[in-house]
Amino acid sequence: MSSGHRTAAAFVAAATLLLAGVGTVAASEVQTWRADSQATFLAGELVDVSVDRLGVLRLAQRAEQFATLSEPFLFSFAGANGRFAAGTGNSGKVLEISAGADAGSVAELFAAEEPEIFAVWVDSAGVVYAGSSPDGKVYRKRPDGEVEVVFDPEAKYIWALLGDGDGGLLVGTGPEGKLHRVDLGSGESRLLYDSTDLHIRSLARRADGTVFAGTAGEGLLLEIDSGGAARTLYDAAGPEVLAIVPGEEGAFYATALASEASFVDLSSARRSSSSGSSSSASSRTGGNGGSSPESNEQTTQVTAQAGAISVGSRAASFKGPRSEVLRIDGSGSVESIWKFEAETVYALSYQQGRLWVATGQEGKLFSYQNEQMVLEKDLDQGQIVGLAEGPAGPVFASTNAAAVYGFVGGRSAGLAERGTVTAKPLDASSVASFGSIRWRGRAGDGVEVALSARSGMSSTPDETWSGWTTASVAREAPLSDLPPGRYLQWRAELRGSGDRTPEVVAVEVTYRQHNRKPEIKKLDVLPAGTILVPTNFNPSNQAYEPAHPNRDRIFTVVGDPAQTQRGSTKALWKLGYRTLRWEAEDPNKDRLRYRLSFARESALAAAGEDGGDEGLWLEVANDLKATFFSFDATVLPDGVYRFRVEASDRIDNVAGEALEAEEVSVAVVVDHSPARLVSATPEDDRVTVVVEDSWSPLREAVISVDADEWRSVRVEDGLLDSQRETLSVTAPEGARLLLLRLTDAAHNVTTIDLSGQLGSGQ
Repeated sequence: MSSGHRTAAAFVAAATLLLAGVGTVAASEVQTWRADSQATFLAGELVDVSVDRLGVLRLAQRAEQFATLSEPFLFSFAGANGRFAAGTGNSGKVLEISAGADAGSVAELFAAEEPEIFAVWVDSAGVVYAGSSPDGKVYRKRPDGEVEVVFDPEAKYIWALLGDGDGGLLVGTGPEGKLHRVDLGSGESRLLYDSTDLHIRSLARRADGTVFAGTAGEGLLLEIDSGGAARTLYDAAGPEVLAIVPGEEGAFYATALASEASFVDLSSARRSSSSGSSSSASSRTGGNGGSSPESNEQTTQVTAQAGAISVGSRAASFKGPRSEVLRIDGSGSVESIWKFEAETVYALSYQQGRLWVATGQEGKLFSYQNEQMVLEKDLDQGQIVGLAEGPAGPVFASTNAAAVYGFVGGRSAGLAERGTVTAKPLDASSVASFGSIRWRGRAGDGVEVALSARSGMSSTPDETWSGWTTASVAREAPLSDLPPGRYLQWRAELRGSGDRTPEVVAVEVTYRQHNRKPEIKKLDVLPAGTILVPTNFNPSNQAYEPAHPNRDRIFTVVGDPAQTQRGSTKALWKLGYRTLRWEAEDPNKDRLRYRLSFARESALAAAGEDGGDEGLWLEVANDLKATFFSFDATVLPDGVYRFRVEASDRIDNVAGEALEAEEVSVAVVVDHSPARLVSATPEDDRVTVVVEDSWSPLREAVISVDADEWRSVRVEDGLLDSQRETLSVTAPEGARLLLLRLTDAAHNVTTIDLSGQLGSGQ
């Protein structure tokens, strides 16, 4: 598989832990949390431990913090040979940091009038250049201490500075997307390229003088020759190309972003028409639109200085990864080699034969080698925003608690002696007991892995959690002394020796949920005559006869229950049948079996609230898998009944640990008797009829005269909704046959001949 198709879904902060085994697991079964992937390990906290694409944990190269900055935010970083320059905010200070014999020394070079420094560049003679924002200017600090403004492009933001190798300085600005060249000898400047995009965000240069430029707004990677002619090498899905650095054998690397944590806010950005080679264009990132109070022109705003970037360059409609790493070969062909779904890439650097990638919001430093992205360092700070070359590896700078770090070389190849991996708390879904913890990988030769764990009931470890168990260097350690809890967190300490490191490929924790009662959430009695059948059943007359009588008990069922349980159902009609349907679930995801019983309402009422009604319940069916039951209710005499559903999780629990839940239905009227005639009183051409039903309210009353069509009868109180009703039947003079048909709520039908009443009242 091409590396360009590998995504860093592996780096999602909320990584999924795989359960051992396939399918649904039950409370009585021992279950396993297994951490064996880069995604799983990265979801936790790693200190001095690296993890490669295959999920192998090793001790990382040792890195130390050698400088702490008093400024809250660090936005740009450059330098070499043990001396580095940092651009900060909110005071516009440019600082010098030493990493040599006087490591940790921090000095203020100068403070710009503007509050942010988003670009710094240091030439081979140690002269520091800095670009300030907003109302951007380019400052120069000479070795003799003199500070001067060498260029004022009258642009809001200066994003990128780079020497062109011929005594000139390239300056990328925004929000008008212009690239300037400043002659550092004469101080003269010229507009080298005027982009149609909003910002020139990043710069790099080939040996032949060709310039690479990354834009923000459209996310273009441009190639610009010395005459200012440009061509687009790549149109990224993300709207911002943030960094471009030289790599191996004439190759370059770049990164494209679509991130809320970008330093530039594109949510309301609009590019107005500009002079030269550019034409009107607009940001495709969506957002709020609109313009600034001053004009209808560029309105991009930087929000990084507030320390809480809320919009950045990622529109709400953007669904792609936050960062994409690109490789540009010598011919200008561009390949996507990695995608970070959750990380924001702030800086790139190629050194020690590999690409280094600095990210946020969780402050991680990766290296890309052999088509793998390896975590090398995980900081407590929010973002690693700068990379520079150091003697033993990259020197890297963080913001939001600004500090500078460097890798340590020399003894034992600079490997950390100890490192820890602390897992994200694992959720057993309910209270569980824990069995053991074990690891798989390689150790020996004086190196080892020590495992410990703790448990609790809150999703975030707090003072209510247990203490850590004693660290064990055994391959497998029991957790029987760990208190039961819903959550568990494990910790692995890797201990090295010299240049040797243990390798951990998996950590496993076994647990068993405590069984919890099933829950019957609802029990419904469907309308009389409603049955449930398989969806593929489609008789022309919509009537379904039983396949066979139930030989176990008196209740005849519909069709083959086993077939019905395996598929979905639909409702049909069958006179005399009743259906109960329920919803149930088990907190442990155990399989449930159901038992259905019935009892007379009068017997239950007589038993009262003191209990002792168990002997009143008679079984209808047992060991049901389906959550409904249709049966022939004509076997029951007329009366009022209750039905009870019991749910048991016995299938997935050992003897003595199974639990049950039950639910009793509302009162169910079983009625096979039709309404009856109480009285019929003729008067002129009308007959006043009183009818009554013993169990159910009437639902329909119609008459037919001389075998003509059925017509509705007038009800004296206006509503046909009671068990006893008075009806007014009118018959025309000379009628010979007068029929009254009554239907009750149980669908019992009777036809009464009122012909004898014709003419009686005349």
